[in-house]
Amino acid sequence: MKKEKVDVLVVGGGAGGIAGAISASRYGVKTLLIEREDRVGGVLNQCIHNGFGVLVYGEELTGPEFLFKLLEESKGDFEVRSGETVLRILKDEKVVITVSKRGITCYEVGALVVATGARERPFSTLMIPGPRVSGIYTAGVVQKMVNIYNRLPGKKAMVLGSGDIGLIMARRLKLEGVDVLGVIEIKDEVGGSLRNFVQCLRDFEIPLLTKHTISKVHGNGRIKGVTVVEVDENFKPIDGSGKFFEIDTLVVSVGLIPQNQILEGLVEFDPINGGPVVDDLQRTNIEWIFSAGNSIAIHDLVDFVYEEGVVAGRNAARLALGERLPRRKLKLVRGKNIGVMVPNYLTGDENRVKMYMRVRKTMEGGELRVQGGRVRKYNFKVRPGQMLDVVLDVGRLSFPTGERIESCEVEFHEDRASR
Repeated sequence: MKKEKVDVLVVGGGAGGIAGAISASRYGVKTLLIEREDRVGGVLNQCIHNGFGVLVYGEELTGPEFLFKLLEESKGDFEVRSGETVLRILKDEKVVITVSKRGITCYEVGALVVATGARERPFSTLMIPGPRVSGIYTAGVVQKMVNIYNRLPGKKAMVLGSGDIGLIMARRLKLEGVDVLGVIEIKDEVGGSLRNFVQCLRDFEIPLLTKHTISKVHGNGRIKGVTVVEVDENFKPIDGSGKFFEIDTLVVSVGLIPQNQILEGLVEFDPINGGPVVDDLQRTNIEWIFSAGNSIAIHDLVDFVYEEGVVAGRNAARLALGERLPRRKLKLVRGKNIGVMVPNYLTGDENRVKMYMRVRKTMEGGELRVQGGRVRKYNFKVRPGQMLDVVLDVGRLSFPTGERIESCEVEFHEDRASR
């Protein structure tokens, strides 16, 4: 077993991890980024559609273009080791054990940044009746097949789930000549952004079947078709509404799950976000472990992931240099209409803190309140599928004195005029 000392170790070579490594290395600390795949970039490598970088770089980029700018920004100030996987984290010893073709390595670290991204929710979790057949793929797998390997999954397809990646892949398949019969969504509205709905479905005349789901898969060896049914307000199939669609490909886009197994049993998790509880320093409840991006909660913009990575890397470097980081003072508590929310705690270390959240239901407008005071007014429709970002003026909040931690409620109040 090889032993090595590193000031800041970053796990995950996607946007959050690279941003974290860039940020840490600018403090002059020895920074190492490890990635389990053969190259860095994560899903950026296969996301050839635009929509990346508007906030970070002030221009609309594709995934590979965003990655190129990231790597340009890094200037080689940190080391990257690909094909390396974390086996175990020893929290009391501040040790991370990894394995690669080079063997097993034991890293003694000053701080750890975990930016391991997310994984797709598989079709099997939906418990839809039917035989186990080929021709059923997650949207990310199809994206890699088409954009990286130049292979089509089939000739006639449907998409289950109307999140952004499902909408984008419906358009992508149609552009490649696949007959896309429709996108199926169990809720009464599209799950992804309205922009993607217009640009991916409406502009390409791909039907959207809201309040529908698949009740059965048909096939023998390979999928031959699906039965699609309408659902009621409780998402239960309506008798007699079933319709058979003949297809040879089903693309499943039913959500992402934060990928953070290496932290399970080590740090406190947020059951709604699905990832570690973090403060405004991107620090978990273990002082030397930081986390950022989709491994904390699912974001809809890579720019947000980048921003969190920068914060995590900066504060990991501060800790590695021996600085005593401020303790948590305010616990942010979900109030009315608040679902996903990052961060969970405030320290008061910065005067302005970026907060990310999702509402629980679609509303025509309203206002975000923190500690009872209005932070921002929204004069447009807000939806659960959209991640909202807002800058908190921390100096206007009331922080407790002494060692105690006080609760601070975060609420989204619907505009009464829109009801």
